[in-house]
Amino acid sequence: MLAPLRFLWNATRGHRLTPWRSEFLRWRIETYSGKRAETLTTSDVLGFFWTSRWEFLSYLMWINRLDREVRKSS
Repeated sequence: MLAPLRFLWNATRGHRLTPWRSEFLRWRIETYSGKRAETLTTSDVLGFFWTSRWEFLSYLMWINRLDREVRKSS
């Protein structure tokens, strides 16, 4: 279950206490939602995570399954 935490830790590098400022997360939101990363505000980022929370949790669980498969095969 450490894989999702590792992803979040790496995705917010440089912005641990303010993840909404993370360029990586802004880019991912832009890719997923189509909103321009340069125009995203704190409320946009937090609102996106709130409205997409189930998809985000599903994504984190997918990361966990991938990590388990990698560890199992090595």
